[in-house]
Amino acid sequence: MPGREGKRGLTRRTGSFKTVALLMLIPVGGIVLIFLWSFLHNALSLLHRPAAHAEASVMGTPHRGDIVLILDDVGFDHQPLTSAMSIDPNVNFAVLPNGKRSMEFASTLHARGFELLCHLPMEPEGFPRISPGDGAVLTTMSDAQIATATRENIESIRFARGVNNHMGSRATADRRVMTDVLGALPKGMYFIDSKTTGNSIAGALARTMRVKTASRNVFLDDVQDVSSIRRQLTELAQTASARGVSVGIGHMYPSTIQVLTEDAPKLRAEGFRFVRASSVVR
Repeated sequence: MPGREGKRGLTRRTGSFKTVALLMLIPVGGIVLIFLWSFLHNALSLLHRPAAHAEASVMGTPHRGDIVLILDDVGFDHQPLTSAMSIDPNVNFAVLPNGKRSMEFASTLHARGFELLCHLPMEPEGFPRISPGDGAVLTTMSDAQIATATRENIESIRFARGVNNHMGSRATADRRVMTDVLGALPKGMYFIDSKTTGNSIAGALARTMRVKTASRNVFLDDVQDVSSIRRQLTELAQTASARGVSVGIGHMYPSTIQVLTEDAPKLRAEGFRFVRASSVVR
């Protein structure tokens, strides 16, 4: 049997071995913790990254901005509807209630999954010499008449998720008129201010009334020339890049549809994404 000295030596050697083993585990444990922290940090970053950014990252092109593209004045003969539908699945179409083929086009677009707006005719400066067409909201109407006209126009575009103004440079600057219009919108319907005048109060008033809204940043085709429209589209993309999102309004002109058909794929390749109006209104 070992004596006390032997037992004491054995205990001392065992204790030293345990100490060395524990000291060796400390850096190993630290490495494991660092690895776990890095893994969890990257996983959480991916979870919080917007889908579009994640997709763009996978494709190798960083996401540069969102573009809301609204095509106005839909609903008339000889409009290139088929070509317009091929631009991007997220193009928004604003259908005029008083157009000859508005109901037909609205049904076609809805069946193809596009987002529709009621392109509400409203009084412009220069009325009646400049006319927004039948059924327009006029500043001479009573409150009840404005509400009725607004509802009837919206109801005629059965699939509309939002409204934007057709003309309306005088009406959108009138607080009483816009209060009536916004108050007549069905619950959950948004209003895009086309900003046909710098005096428009539509967007600011909509926010006050808790109606979801956004405002136009760029008109694409005030000049119906391919080179001019392309310059405006470039400005729209630059605005989206600077602000994160931009709203552009064009029309169903052959020149506009030509430029958009040619340039939309290039914009997508550069990291821009076309989105629905309903996704950006606040």
